[in-house]
Amino acid sequence: MNAIAWVIVGCEIAFWVVIALGLSFRYILRMPAVGMLLLALTPLIDLILLAVTGWDLYNGGIATTAHGVAAVYIGVSIAFGRQMVAWADERVRYYIARQGEKPVKLYGLAHSRSYLKSWTLHLLAYGIGCGILLLLTHLVQDSSRTQALGGIIRIWSVVLGIDLVIAVTYFIWPRKAPGGDQDKRLS
Repeated sequence: MNAIAWVIVGCEIAFWVVIALGLSFRYILRMPAVGMLLLALTPLIDLILLAVTGWDLYNGGIATTAHGVAAVYIGVSIAFGRQMVAWADERVRYYIARQGEKPVKLYGLAHSRSYLKSWTLHLLAYGIGCGILLLLTHLVQDSSRTQALGGIIRIWSVVLGIDLVIAVTYFIWPRKAPGGDQDKRLS
């Protein structure tokens, strides 16, 4: 595994460690201000990854799939970051801190709408990630060194299309609740 791949792995681990620390300070140590500060640091991890990836390519590195995955990671982190933190926060609050309502599972039209909203975040992640890939390609200005980045865009385009098909199918065949009523939010 090359250095960029290790940086991506490190950033992903750092992302979840910072979230775990933030939630721990917030609920277990009862220091919500420190917890919020830690949670607010997650975008810094994306900036570090972007800087390392850009620096490597700027200094003559040949773009690999790892460079492309870095852009995907940044796009997903920016688009879904708030939602991922909220998801983790809701579960820690209920299951560990024993506060708040039990997280609900959506069915029927509510689930379909939620998945479509998630797809729009996927589209945002795609736009951010592809923007970074195109920017890196433009900055390097050597197509022989950036071919892998175009491959990532093509693969991600297919994945985005498949995700849209899945979103549409949930409106045609909604997820059924275990008890029958389709539009209830059930846990």
